Amino acid sequence: MDDSGYRVLMIDDDEVIAQSTAEYFNMFNVKTAYVTGYDEAVDFLEKHRVSLVLLDINLGERSGFELCKRIRQDYDMPVFFISARTADDDVLIALNIGGDDYIKKPYTLSILLAKVKAALARYERAAEDASKAEKRTVPCSPVSAVTDGISLDTNQRCIIKDGSRIPLKDMEYRLMYYLLSNRGRVVTKDELLKNVWEDEFTGEGTIAVHIRHLREKTEDDPKEPRIIKTVWGVGYMIDEKIC
Repeated sequence: MDDSGYRVLMIDDDEVIAQSTAEYFNMFNVKTAYVTGYDEAVDFLEKHRVSLVLLDINLGERSGFELCKRIRQDYDMPVFFISARTADDDVLIALNIGGDDYIKKPYTLSILLAKVKAALARYERAAEDASKAEKRTVPCSPVSAVTDGISLDTNQRCIIKDGSRIPLKDMEYRLMYYLLSNRGRVVTKDELLKNVWEDEFTGEGTIAVHIRHLREKTEDDPKEPRIIKTVWGVGYMIDEKIC
């Protein structure tokens, strides 16, 4: 695991464009890597921290739309689509599935870099503000209500949902316990790495995978979570009151 991470990952099946964009960004101290395929991108994100993704729609036999959906399952970094496709339908699809911007090729490197720097500044500022709000954890009671019909049993380390007990793996339990103990505020990813995993080399992707598993066990619709909320670019939270 690369704990220092990358600020940008460029994903484009045109290696010349991907390499030249990454080299330009690196010249301006925006640490950037590039990959040219779907599977390579998934593997890279599992092994490295990344703050922002530049994503082409055409990835050989696979689609950037498909990859964006996959990224949104496990990560919450900004995703900028970059494509020679200019149809309004493509732009709308990209934005509706979780893209944060759509940049049409050919693009000017200096303008793209400015857009990326602005997004990274917002992302990092939000994370810093949330980190400053960190406070001491208040322990949960033996059975703590999450929302109507759902509770966390800290003795048996399981979720109680509509009377049924759903077992949690160790890290799922620790993550749920920590979020519930700090409900009503945003818990940053760095805070979770420090206080739940106690491992600085664990990546953000690991957190996102565990969040997804918790949502599958607690939410009626994991794709539209009402209990564990994602706060873009910062972390996660459980509201004080959930109707």
